[in-house]
Amino acid sequence: MRDHILLACAETGERIYLTSKNKRNTPDRLTLKKYSPKLRRRVDFVEVRK
Repeated sequence: MRDHILLACAETGERIYLTSKNKRNTPDRLTLKKYSPKLRRRVDFVEVRK
């Protein structure tokens, strides 16, 4: 089952990305490198609990 998750920037805390993940395959928090418009570079975005 795929659930929708929010991704928040590790440095600024902005929450601008929405994605989905399979909780059975990846039970840990997801970390992805995404573009931050505030910082104008790629940074780590981590999964936040709703």
